[in-house]
Amino acid sequence: MTTGNDTATPYESYVYAYPHKTAYRRLPERPALRGLWADQPKDALSLYLHVPFCEVRCGFCNLFTRIGAPEGLTTAYLDALEHQAGAVREALDGTDGGPVRFAAAAFGGGTPTFLTASELERLCDIAEKGAGADLRAVPLSVEASPATTTADRLAVLADRGATRLSLGVQSFVPEEARTAVRPQKRADVEAALSRVRDAGIPVLNIDLIYGIDGQTEDSWRYSLDAALAWRPEELYLYPLYVRPLTALGRRPDDPAGSAGPAESWDGRRLRLYRAGRDHLLAAGYEQVSMRMFRLPGAPAAGADDYACQTDGMVGLGCGARSYTSELHYSFDYAVDMREIRTIIDDYVARPRADFARAEYGRWMDVDEARRRHLMQSLLQAAGMPVAEYRERFGGGPGEHFPAELEAFAARGWLTEDPGLLRLTPEGLAHSDAVGPALFSAEVRAAMAAYARK
Repeated sequence: MTTGNDTATPYESYVYAYPHKTAYRRLPERPALRGLWADQPKDALSLYLHVPFCEVRCGFCNLFTRIGAPEGLTTAYLDALEHQAGAVREALDGTDGGPVRFAAAAFGGGTPTFLTASELERLCDIAEKGAGADLRAVPLSVEASPATTTADRLAVLADRGATRLSLGVQSFVPEEARTAVRPQKRADVEAALSRVRDAGIPVLNIDLIYGIDGQTEDSWRYSLDAALAWRPEELYLYPLYVRPLTALGRRPDDPAGSAGPAESWDGRRLRLYRAGRDHLLAAGYEQVSMRMFRLPGAPAAGADDYACQTDGMVGLGCGARSYTSELHYSFDYAVDMREIRTIIDDYVARPRADFARAEYGRWMDVDEARRRHLMQSLLQAAGMPVAEYRERFGGGPGEHFPAELEAFAARGWLTEDPGLLRLTPEGLAHSDAVGPALFSAEVRAAMAAYARK
């Protein structure tokens, strides 16, 4: 193929958003948010608040976050977040696209529970009073780590309407956690899980990682069974990636470890993925995507009337991104700690008026919109009704992406259903090759030209 998946690896890139922020560039015109949102539907938006602080940075992490916070920084950050929420809400209210309503909300990071209980109260107030979301009336997802999942923080989140708590465990095997630069004790993880259950938040998600150096099928199954003992409503299984400027990426040795001449790291990750998938399916879970598994009948974790392919997103915080149909935008992006600290310092020092304009982003034409819609639909186990795509874009996906879809079909990655474009189990296993194969040449070029910092 000439579309980008000539690569032999099934783990080219995790496509959680398209285009990636490394394809964003400074917007010299700094467009006003009021104009960007003027004609956009705003009755089913998603709200995301970004908290860029962690107590420790995991070795695999390339998220926009810093370790710790000097005296006064979290207060200054929440001050800036409040200013941004007010400026953004004024811009949304000043448009003609109809009433503003948020259908879903999420707190991510970083680690939102790095904030104290009183700071979490203020974060919820910013989402409600500043941005205008009714947190108790919509699904609210919050990310957390075992060390910061304390009873007082959980009580605040439960009281303010949190419906989902995602706990980054990664491994229940202490040696594996240390290898991934995520040092933690099994007893501390279990205590955190117990506190989450005691708090009564309806959906517990546990994140686990496979592909860690030294991990075997037995140790992987041990972590899976330890997680299953809590019967979480959701489980996410993530392949380990080693990315530039992360702790693992800076190691002089091979951070993936040596699987020996008979098996590559890709082969080991695929084997562990399949073992984990089959184990969860046998335990009664349903596969939602390559990464996500869910208990049948579990409380809904997302909004019924929000579709990430079509509806807008409002991101607040220096690492959050926002979407309109024509522009995806955010602030500057970095992975290196020094660069991140500089960007956070700049964010908290901004005057309120600065938050009424977009600064970094990427304009979306119809081809990019098609690619995004296809990716975000195809990478779900349920697939994409072809009629739905045709109604929005005036043609079928096979007309717009013939080479890509033919290549997927030739590899056995697509089911044979003319009305539903859906990945086979093997196609789902190769989701991290499927997604990047649909990147446009322009986005690929922009990502390749990005100067890592």
